[in-house]
Amino acid sequence: MLASGLLVASLGTAKAMPVAAGSGPAPSPQVQFTLPAPTGHQRVGTVSLHLVDRSRPDPWVPAQPDRHLMIQIWYPAATVRGHPNAPWMTPAIARAYERLNNLPVLNWPTTAGHVGAPVQRRRAGWPVLLYSHGLGGWRTEATALIEDLASRGYVVVTIDHTHDAFAVEFPDGRLEPSAIPELTDDNEVELTTKAVEARVADTRFVLDQLAALNRGRDLDADHRRLPHGLRGALDLARVGMFGQSDGGTTTAAALHDDSRLTAGINLDGTLWTPAAVAGSRRPLLLFGRQEEDAGRDASWATFWANQRGPKLRLKLAGAAHDTFLDFAVLLPQAAPILGIPPDEVAKAAGTIEGRRAAAVVRAYVSAYFDRYLRGRHSDLLDGPSSRYPEVRFAP
Repeated sequence: MLASGLLVASLGTAKAMPVAAGSGPAPSPQVQFTLPAPTGHQRVGTVSLHLVDRSRPDPWVPAQPDRHLMIQIWYPAATVRGHPNAPWMTPAIARAYERLNNLPVLNWPTTAGHVGAPVQRRRAGWPVLLYSHGLGGWRTEATALIEDLASRGYVVVTIDHTHDAFAVEFPDGRLEPSAIPELTDDNEVELTTKAVEARVADTRFVLDQLAALNRGRDLDADHRRLPHGLRGALDLARVGMFGQSDGGTTTAAALHDDSRLTAGINLDGTLWTPAAVAGSRRPLLLFGRQEEDAGRDASWATFWANQRGPKLRLKLAGAAHDTFLDFAVLLPQAAPILGIPPDEVAKAAGTIEGRRAAAVVRAYVSAYFDRYLRGRHSDLLDGPSSRYPEVRFAP
């Protein structure tokens, strides 16, 4: 669900940076926001695809007979020369986010992903990871983690869950905003369950499409040119999934429902649905903030009792709900511009320093997927580490 402690705009469900009272839109500041550089040895390419599922209507806008999705693929690149860096948000999405949350025009980051760069070839392909965003989020909300995984030799596919994300931009320029009704105490479980079930259906469809793409089919609805070398670049025998908040719930539910997924990571998500708490025989990591949360903790306990495969629970000291996203790095950079006091930054992004949080999350997420998708042992998963004392192992 939405992160606690953040101001949420009345016009939608997008996660918002808290803004000082009385501050409103202002001239564009000159500060350029940045994300930490990827730490792997591979250069990173990226491409966005428009997919259409003609087997089902849109779950939130039934008048739309087909389900339209945008995905973004991040991958090891053979070369990046002549291929521009992708923006963290497109200009249209950035302006929509700023208007929605009464923010000035901000200088959002440029990513390390190079648009359309050729894929680095590897015999048998690269292991694949899917990413599902939180409710009201969007597919690039965890780019610092995503592009780091790509630099370490994964193909990462991020999914915009249309009408669940705060806004999705399609190649023809249209923006599809969130269409989920306002959540209340009376409808929260019902609407969240519907959202997770729709997301799992999105995930199954994307997996189908990736298999066809790997065989060389052109699946982009607008028939845009695909990067050279994409065919055969995916090792679909080794597929993991991860997500933050409701994206973590979606991961747990999809892992239960779809045997094509090998392993998963839930980043601080309450497990809302029966499938999510039912567990499976495949490994799932529960990685969350140390602070107690009654709903999350109860759902995790139910999952823990049901899980038949490998399981691990980690707590990140000093984290808030959105510490697992780029928000932890970007909010401290935005705070002086927006007049956000330090206590509000800590409340929203956690007390752990943002770039340190990104380094910790990167280390444990990559170690987990390396173990279960590549068979590589890491002592980080065996017990507390002096390198990362912020991470606590839960019993």
